Amino acid sequence: MLHTVNKSPFESSSLRTCLALARAGSDILLIEDGVYGGLAGSAHSTMVEDALKSMKVYALGPDLKARGLAEDRLIPGVQVVGYDGFVDLASANDKVQSWL
Repeated sequence: MLHTVNKSPFESSSLRTCLALARAGSDILLIEDGVYGGLAGSAHSTMVEDALKSMKVYALGPDLKARGLAEDRLIPGVQVVGYDGFVDLASANDKVQSWL
């Protein structure tokens, strides 16, 4: 399953809830303000690092750029994808769960 998270973990519990309920092997895509959840050294980085042990975590590159965030600020293991990668993830998974 593909899980998309569009809220900042500093303003919403969406990312925490998503990671707690997602099953191993899931794909997690951070979009819009959700990309803040992929930043290394933040208050939320440990939970994302733990998730990376059993899930793949992605961040949408255009949303990083729109917020002035460089890819090198991401937690190691968080992969950056473009809109085409978003489409590929949605196509590769039989279900998409949006965490709002």
